[in-house]
Amino acid sequence: MGIIIHFDISADDLQRARHFYEEMFGWKFEQFPGGPQEYFLIDTSPNSTEKGLTGGMAKREKEYQKITDFIQVDSMDESIAKLEKLGGKVIEPKTYIPTVGFIAGCEDTERNIIGLIELEKNENAVS
Repeated sequence: MGIIIHFDISADDLQRARHFYEEMFGWKFEQFPGGPQEYFLIDTSPNSTEKGLTGGMAKREKEYQKITDFIQVDSMDESIAKLEKLGGKVIEPKTYIPTVGFIAGCEDTERNIIGLIELEKNENAVS
């Protein structure tokens, strides 16, 4: 796989950040259905005929959290093993998100933060 399919923005002030991205880029925000109260899905599509990359925004919980790109993998377990063999590090363990799949927060060899995501294998999965 290896395709960037989602990004997350961490924010100290969710309303301020939401206003910035809505005004700056015209992005649309909506509460994640059934998810945490402080997590919003972001639609970057410029109009109804063009599809943009999907994203999310949540309250910053750790200082290192900035903007994280999530890269789709076929197998979370195999990808984590490969990441560690290549010198990367898991900083947030494999976690299941209902209707999405598994995610893990990782650090590359240069201490850049990346997310891995293994999507659920059904038609109800959110991407």
